[in-house]
Amino acid sequence: MPGHQPERFDKACQSGADAIVMDLEDAVPPDLKDAARHAVQGWLAGHDTAKASLQVAVRVNAADTAWHALDMAMCAEANLRILMLPKVQHPVVLRGAAAALGTDAVLWPLIETARGMHCLDEIAAAPQVQRLVFGSIDFQADLDIDEADDGQALLFFRSRLVLASRVAGLQAPVDGVSTDIADSARIEADARRSRSLGFGGKLCIHPRQVAGVNQGFTPDAARVEWARRVIEADAQSGGAPVAVDGKMVDRPVVLKAHAVLAAALH
Repeated sequence: MPGHQPERFDKACQSGADAIVMDLEDAVPPDLKDAARHAVQGWLAGHDTAKASLQVAVRVNAADTAWHALDMAMCAEANLRILMLPKVQHPVVLRGAAAALGTDAVLWPLIETARGMHCLDEIAAAPQVQRLVFGSIDFQADLDIDEADDGQALLFFRSRLVLASRVAGLQAPVDGVSTDIADSARIEADARRSRSLGFGGKLCIHPRQVAGVNQGFTPDAARVEWARRVIEADAQSGGAPVAVDGKMVDRPVVLKAHAVLAAALH
């Protein structure tokens, strides 16, 4: 949510999203940066985000901008718990943010440049990083990539984020935005692609997108029924390999079935 539009903050909390990001960066014009910071600070002061039913993050301006230090000071004063840092290219900025906010805060670095992708493993291993976020639009601009509807142009980079997250023991990464606001079927399809690649969530740029993204990350009825059959067959076999729908089921398949049911109940 744009930080200079505080009238939208409470509405965002009712959108059905798992988290909201109060933005001080790209969504805020340069002449409104200070106003946005004060608005976000005021809202945070009136809400106990540690007890909120959804996660609240703040995206500050990048470390090489004139606004970064003031943004960080505000976040530290507000005892912010989740900080989203844009255009992270090296873990040094993450170490500085962790030191400024204290050990209770977690970091969500945005990977938006070639250099950031090149240093991905180091970024993922930095202190207090909880999950990586793909800034796919800025990333395309940096590498001069034109992504088609099938998503193939960024497939390698998306898989790289998932792999680095798993190796570092982080939560599954968050995929970038879909720019189409009105086409709910397209948004759901994009979310299903993200989920199939191993992402744990997806950024939205408008509340209209939330329902489609949530639906895309929810297993359909056929998938849930398959998972139940697998778990029941495994229980009846006492853990020995067994066939379900003509396909062999062993321990990795059973674990996947449990993950499907967990996702369906989320």
